[in-house]
Amino acid sequence: MSRILITGCSTGIGRATALELAGRGHDMIATARRPETLDDLAVARRLALDVDSDASVMAAVRAAGEVDVLVNNAGWEVAGPVEKVGLDHVRAMFETNYFGAVRMIQAVVPQMRERGSGVIVNVSSVAGRVAGPLNGFYAGTKYALEALSESMHYELGHFGIRTLIVEPGAIATKFQDNIRRVGIDDAPYDELFRLWHGATERLTPEGVPGPEVVARTIADGIEDADSPLRRPAGADAELVIATRAQSDDATFEATMRAALDLAW
Repeated sequence: MSRILITGCSTGIGRATALELAGRGHDMIATARRPETLDDLAVARRLALDVDSDASVMAAVRAAGEVDVLVNNAGWEVAGPVEKVGLDHVRAMFETNYFGAVRMIQAVVPQMRERGSGVIVNVSSVAGRVAGPLNGFYAGTKYALEALSESMHYELGHFGIRTLIVEPGAIATKFQDNIRRVGIDDAPYDELFRLWHGATERLTPEGVPGPEVVARTIADGIEDADSPLRRPAGADAELVIATRAQSDDATFEATMRAALDLAW
């Protein structure tokens, strides 16, 4: 049994992962900016944690004690064309999605290194491998997290600490409802948004899965000492990432345009 701390457990992937791991017998510490959202979550402990705040991170890690596994899940998205999205939005998203994960990692790695064991799971996205239109800044946060994770894999593996990158595709959660969309309701990008929104649905012809598929992927990776560095989660993520890995830029673009019937 491992003591596992997860960020962003109020809804969606974080909540589903906490329940999945608790069901497997792990000592779960669920966290959220608003701890009252965790009141009905059946886990060992619930803590307030805002990953944007140095003080909040340090207080939560002190309260958690010895952490065997950290799951960096907290995040949000601002979507829109590169020329339209304000830099304040971009900086705020990087603060949570990237620097928030860094804060957590820097807070728990020393104790893991001293023990000679630990697992850090960084929840990325298919957007961390393939950037589509209107999500360049969100993809940027996930590309950055993937780069960080690769460096951690080499640095921390020496001390017995495993790094795991989980890459969800489209998942049915409240995450989509909370996306901040900028510059897509008016010309010239409103047509692209309409085309892209319809095209991406072709990647999930059997429907968008719930967060449980990601929760199982995370839990399996934590429990598998020989897990690969990266684990896609969801059929669409597996398809897109595999296609990208096998193709040069032009071939991948042509393949995806044909699959999505996207003319822009």
